[in-house]
Amino acid sequence: MPEKETLERARRDKREGKAPSTQAGEFVREEIEHIREGKHGARSTKQAIAIGLSKARRAGVDLPPSKGSSEETKEQAERDLSKARTGGKKSAKRSRATRKALKREGRSAASKEALSTQARKAARKRSAASRSRSAKKAAATRKK
Repeated sequence: MPEKETLERARRDKREGKAPSTQAGEFVREEIEHIREGKHGARSTKQAIAIGLSKARRAGVDLPPSKGSSEETKEQAERDLSKARTGGKKSAKRSRATRKALKREGRSAASKEALSTQARKAARKRSAASRSRSAKKAAATRKK
């Protein structure tokens, strides 16, 4: 279950008309914090991000899977979005098992180095024009 503060931040982003990916970013940030404070671990930075995105979808953020996602990822995203609509809960037994498995994983997935490596890899897949567009948009929306 996401923290109250995270839900409030995501709602504020939605009210301000920000993109679903920005709203979901709050949940990813929460997940990274959980790993850093030792609540649980993650096998990789990608897994930590995936957990955050899944939580966002279940909390009601209208975030479709990316176009390049695998079939399994698309199916899981659809399940998460339907859980948000129907209010389906995960069983206590399953939740405990997930937490126990994540506790066995390492904490280095949330290190500054791992996050920056992941960001660089993700950026490398994008075209120069796409990177330039988002940089210009960021510069335009930056607080003066």
